[in-house]
Amino acid sequence: MAAASWYHRDISRVVAEELLAKAGRDGCFLVRDSESVSGAYALCLLFQRHVHTYRILPDDEGLLSVQTIQGIQAKCFRTLPDLIGAYQQPNNGLVTPLLYPVHRARQAADEDSDGEDGRGSGHTASAVPTWGAGTGAWLSAPIAGRTHISQQLHQRLQEQVHSSPASDFMGFMAEYLNHHLQLDLEALRHGHPQLRHLSTALVTACRALHRRIDFTLAGLETLARVFDPPASPCSPAREQVSPSRATTAPNLELLLNKISTVNHLLSSLEKKVLKSLQETVSRHKLALPCVAAAPPPTAKPLAVQSFEVKVGKLQRAALTVDVESGTVAITKKGSGSPEETIPQDKILQLIKYQSVQSKVRLVYDREPQRSLSRDFVFPNARKREAFCQLLQLMKIQHSNLDEPDLISVYVGTWNMGSTPPPRSLASWLTSRGLGRTQDETTACIPHDIYVIGTQENSLGDREWVEFLRASLKTLMAIDYRVVALQCLWSIKIVVLVKPEHERRISHVHTSSVKTGIANTLGNKGAVGVSFLFNGTSFGFINCHLASGSEKTHRRNQNYSDILRSLVLGDKRLSAFDLTLRFTHLFWFGDLNYRLDMDVQDILAHVTKKEFETLLAVDQLNLEREKNKVFLRFSEGDISFPPTYRYERGSRDSYMWQKFKPTGVRINVPSWCDRILWKSHPETHVVCKSYGCTDDIVTSDHSPVFATFEVGVTSQFVPKKAPGSDPEPLACIEWESIEVIVKTASRSKCYIEFHSYCLEEAQRSGENTSQSCDIPGFLKLAWSAKSLPMLHPILPDLEYLGDQHLLLSIKGVESCESYGECCIAMKSMIGSMAQQFETFLFHRGEETGSMRGWMKVRVPKDRRSTRERLYEWISFEEDDAEPAADAPTCPKPPLQRLRSRPRSLPEAAAGYTNPAYFIFEGVP
Repeated sequence: MAAASWYHRDISRVVAEELLAKAGRDGCFLVRDSESVSGAYALCLLFQRHVHTYRILPDDEGLLSVQTIQGIQAKCFRTLPDLIGAYQQPNNGLVTPLLYPVHRARQAADEDSDGEDGRGSGHTASAVPTWGAGTGAWLSAPIAGRTHISQQLHQRLQEQVHSSPASDFMGFMAEYLNHHLQLDLEALRHGHPQLRHLSTALVTACRALHRRIDFTLAGLETLARVFDPPASPCSPAREQVSPSRATTAPNLELLLNKISTVNHLLSSLEKKVLKSLQETVSRHKLALPCVAAAPPPTAKPLAVQSFEVKVGKLQRAALTVDVESGTVAITKKGSGSPEETIPQDKILQLIKYQSVQSKVRLVYDREPQRSLSRDFVFPNARKREAFCQLLQLMKIQHSNLDEPDLISVYVGTWNMGSTPPPRSLASWLTSRGLGRTQDETTACIPHDIYVIGTQENSLGDREWVEFLRASLKTLMAIDYRVVALQCLWSIKIVVLVKPEHERRISHVHTSSVKTGIANTLGNKGAVGVSFLFNGTSFGFINCHLASGSEKTHRRNQNYSDILRSLVLGDKRLSAFDLTLRFTHLFWFGDLNYRLDMDVQDILAHVTKKEFETLLAVDQLNLEREKNKVFLRFSEGDISFPPTYRYERGSRDSYMWQKFKPTGVRINVPSWCDRILWKSHPETHVVCKSYGCTDDIVTSDHSPVFATFEVGVTSQFVPKKAPGSDPEPLACIEWESIEVIVKTASRSKCYIEFHSYCLEEAQRSGENTSQSCDIPGFLKLAWSAKSLPMLHPILPDLEYLGDQHLLLSIKGVESCESYGECCIAMKSMIGSMAQQFETFLFHRGEETGSMRGWMKVRVPKDRRSTRERLYEWISFEEDDAEPAADAPTCPKPPLQRLRSRPRSLPEAAAGYTNPAYFIFEGVP
């Protein structure tokens, strides 16, 4: 195993370069998995302060060879250790021989107990993969090495024993590791892969399971025979199997056969009983009572809602919203009849004031060629939001659009604590409780999509889904449809949609990733669902990360593993960072990040509702500020108390002490349960609520909810029918692109361009210039000549304004990505080139920055567009009072928001200086 310590498995390119930089000597090397070719490797070699990367590729026979400079004949090797040994000699086509292996860091902490549930997570040291090498080079280690393996495995087992409920089972395994593992290793080395001694140990450990299955199986068979047809004798096979259980020595094959039999009986028993009862009814002509089918529930009509407001400085009035009839009535206080009733089609715009959170301006048509604007002040911001939501819903219901522009999405997360839920989840599913919650006037408006993530959920998959559907049916009188269910042990995600949206959902994908002990146990990990809603891509990830206040690094690693391994979205975008594959990505769950503060101080701040002080020491916020996790994600304002760790049965106090056999463990109150999101630039997504319940007390976690208003696109249909004349083309033209990436490589690069508006991916030429003025960073530039002109499949402005371009910077030699980014085309449309700037991401890390000049030219006859429903509500920063009944219809211009990299260049002393692009002259 020691000879293979230079193999670092699937670490990223950035991490590999950092390890080599720390080693600092010419000839330092390591091997990692290739990011561009499945089953291949990347040999990373440091020479003259730059990292050179060579691909190691297997051929059809499994032989490995290194892609080196031209003129050097490639040599083939059966195993990776053989290849590395050969290239430790000079003159083999590398810039320098392989001299100093960079070893994997020991990750003993990753094998610790989890602290809460007795389960750990993280990586274990990986043996080097071999190609065509039989039992593998690691088995050729001497006996002393194999003894070390046994001791190492036994130590890992001991670290788990104190927290595992299966102490007897662990005892059998300890016996195997101490006395029989070496015998199985020796047999394996001689070509006998049966692991006879492990099989014996497992059989001994599973004797109790044999007896329990025998008991259950006997009962199931008895029940099955009760419903056998009277004329049919009992199956001889079944009669022969039962006695054999008592006389035959148990083995693993027999145990598996029994489990298979139990599975078959359970799955067939319901059908058998149903068939038997139906035959009995038919044979005896029994009359069954006629039960009238209940009529399907109809959606509840929205009640007329009234809001008290101030008009001007002193006058009071009531605004009455009737969504069903599509009207807003204004009634002065003390007046019996409305002063004015405004139909929804006359309302032109709603403008929310940002300086006064409870104030809104209503702009509407009163007479031909004349519009009026009136300001109303609500009692609080929540009432204003409810009024705006009702008006937006009224616009949607009375619009003549075939496809929606705007939908509402509910996201919920709850660690259920391995206990059944209460009878009612009403407060959770209607966003009522603590924090930023829904107003009572809008709480029961049904959302278009419900996404429910749970952890430590002990209910069966089908039972949980039906419970959620029944709960929503009771609350909303809508029979929601199941889009997807994905489970990993007790981690579950369910996606439900309104029936009318079922046809709009397509390309559904599900995936899961285990991050428990050695990344093989599913007690920790993530489940995900992705799909298209018409033309908008959505991704949802529910995760349960490692627990314990001191496990911040492991949680970060869990996040990285999930990001790298979860298989969601369009397969053509699989090379891109997961967070860039979707128009909208929502990530939630029991993230388990804690508060770095003494427990008594935390309790004092919670009592005073001083949440800002606590959020300043929240581990997730701190790690995000360091760019360790959730880069460029957003989260709603937290105005609710920590959701963990409550005393079950109450929300009055936190149970922060946990008594374990090893002593008392402190679990400080923390915001473990979180909901974050990341969207493509210049898309519409607004968090409308973010809070937790205060009346669901079955778990030590409180359920958390968030609701979102999300803009969506539909399949675009050109207004101009295709004719015989050649179709005019839109084009995307690039004037220049500059990139700085964090790398110690000097490789030439090219850019790949992906978009749904392109027929296929396009590729640029090699960069026209490069420099490395700052050590550890490579500056690249492309001129217009080396950049392709792109032609979208449709030239219409309305279509192109919704499109995005995904760009990937790739090395010419390795074809591996140095970073990816997303550019919105909306702001680039016009005859003059516009400047863009953005960050580069790769595998969850920020790897650099990009800037450039581009334009999207649209033919003159294709420049018509329409206002989207979500553009109907805008914001007004200036609180200037307009003249009464002023004939104006203000529309704030689109403001282009710029974000700058947090780290600006400094004098570099080494490879790890976190400097990125210098945007000269950009405010």
